[in-house]
Amino acid sequence: MLLRNVSKSSALCNAVFRNPSLLSGGQVQVGAVIAAKNARYVSQSAQAVLEKPATVGVDSATKAESKSAPAESKSFAVNIFKGQITTPQVFPFPSALNAEQEEFLRELVGPCAKFFEEVNDPAKNDALEKVEDHTMQGLKEMGAFGLQVPADLGGVGLTNTQYARLVEIVGSHDLGVGITLGAHQSIGFKGILLFGNQAQKEKYLPRLATGEDIAAFCLTEPASGSDAASIKTIAVQSPCGTYFTLNGGKIWISNGGLAEIFTVFAKTPMKDPKTGEMKDKITAFVVERSFGGVTHGPPEKKMGIKASNTAEVYFDNVRVPAECVLGEVGGGFKVAMNILNNGRFGMAAALSGTMKGVITKAVDHAANRTQFGNKIHSYGTIQEKLARMAMLHYVTESMAYMVSGNMDSGATEFQIEAAISKIFASEAAWTVTDECIQVMGGMGFMKDCGVERVMRDLRIFRIFEGTNDILRLFVALNGFQNAGNQLKALQKALKSPVANAGLFAGEITKRVKRKAGLGTGLSLQGSIHPELARSGDLTVKAIEQFGAVVEELLIKHGKKIIDEQFVLKRVADCAIDIYAMVVVLSRASRSLSQGQASAQHEKLLCETWCIEAHERVMREIKNLRSAESQQMFKNLKAMSAAMVDNGGVVSPHPLGF
Repeated sequence: MLLRNVSKSSALCNAVFRNPSLLSGGQVQVGAVIAAKNARYVSQSAQAVLEKPATVGVDSATKAESKSAPAESKSFAVNIFKGQITTPQVFPFPSALNAEQEEFLRELVGPCAKFFEEVNDPAKNDALEKVEDHTMQGLKEMGAFGLQVPADLGGVGLTNTQYARLVEIVGSHDLGVGITLGAHQSIGFKGILLFGNQAQKEKYLPRLATGEDIAAFCLTEPASGSDAASIKTIAVQSPCGTYFTLNGGKIWISNGGLAEIFTVFAKTPMKDPKTGEMKDKITAFVVERSFGGVTHGPPEKKMGIKASNTAEVYFDNVRVPAECVLGEVGGGFKVAMNILNNGRFGMAAALSGTMKGVITKAVDHAANRTQFGNKIHSYGTIQEKLARMAMLHYVTESMAYMVSGNMDSGATEFQIEAAISKIFASEAAWTVTDECIQVMGGMGFMKDCGVERVMRDLRIFRIFEGTNDILRLFVALNGFQNAGNQLKALQKALKSPVANAGLFAGEITKRVKRKAGLGTGLSLQGSIHPELARSGDLTVKAIEQFGAVVEELLIKHGKKIIDEQFVLKRVADCAIDIYAMVVVLSRASRSLSQGQASAQHEKLLCETWCIEAHERVMREIKNLRSAESQQMFKNLKAMSAAMVDNGGVVSPHPLGF
């Protein structure tokens, strides 16, 4: 039975997606990190002077934008960088499905789970290094290739939350199949959904929804990985303006050898309207293999996700009609970043499913394996492993459905939260799977168990769709930009001190309290369940101190904060931990309020996570403020430089030969 025919389809989520100001794959572009050059606390009695702000890496467009007062962000993650708590997007935990949507989803879950349990064979897919033909056909018949395509265009028409639930099932069984499906719809034709005009949608989406045509996302090149702005593929518009000639090559393209429809990013020479000079701008194109000149290489040999097809794709004088431009000419960077931002929540959902699957294996083994006369689950070492696996899963699952719920509720600012969910999920899933193997011992290491395949499959998730290292810079710099905008607004307000007396009184009081180690008046009371008050207090303290250290770092480094990657990494880690704290607080509060059977267990998960996350955040903040950490950063930089100069390890062998 086709998924799209099970019940009346839900409408596709109508959330608007905001173009991020940072991140070009590996090239971090700071649109306007507005930092205070200096700030001095004149005395403990609390007068603060915010001097002229500095602007980092601002082009003419962003300079003009920065002149206007920054709009107040509704993003929880954005506001913690300012030491503020904005609750609407995190409390209460999203209930994004109405009764009809929930019933529709229930009818889909059963057939989907049954298919992956009875039809799909992940071990065989892995061995064959392809998804078996009958499995692909079954997925197409189910409608699995068009989950978020509107029903009137032949798809299932799922919301983001509904999509997340089905992706979770796929992730719990076979990540290789998950990549095949995800590369097709999460990024492959997502640009058509987000930016396509009506004619493009009507032409391509029905064929893509049925799986008649497979889609691929073509961004990465040999010299352009995370640094998307350095792509070499070029598309030159014809003198008549009716077509572009596309030349270049892309590497590591998921579905590259299967796809008929490609979303391709190429630089296009454009005349600057102000200077008349020719400049290269990135443009997104919908390219059909049938245009001619589109070829691909052999399937790549990979560590994991072997069932998914990965290949190089080449474009040799491909004539692309002008009506195949996606968005506008020169607007391809916006298209690429919105596609990636929009799809990241799905990764958290899939990997929460993966974690649930391997946790089940670990628990089953621990409950049945006897050593030294006792079941191994009775030993503290195993108990701690299982408990920590459960916490990592709980956080990941909570993030996935928090972000998807925000998107379905019409939130326009979720790019930091989505990036955090991708970072956290990919690292948590690796840890959980590694610990599963450890709990299972030699059994877990054996191929027949299936966990080693999962671990191989997982390794890529910390790399693709934005490496975790680059995404940490994205999280930190985006947060710094918004905190800097606040400082700029305060600096501007200084020009009219009398008119802004109330503002200054609040800011001065807040800074004095921070200096004295006192609370600034922030609270989660009323948002969280009373039984979680202690966890809420720890979260508030973490946010207060995090906001303070962010301001200190902006004041200290000014426009050079963009170069402080040792600092940025640790700031991002704090933000990730704090966001994790608030999502589990929100979810556990809902369970307690509703009296769910699992509420007390969820309370334990939440409390334990918040205690440890608070300790990590406080430790990182202390390190960021210490002279010792600055020395450590210098040491790390010097060691790395010496290794590069030496071509590897510098220290001689202890035996001397």
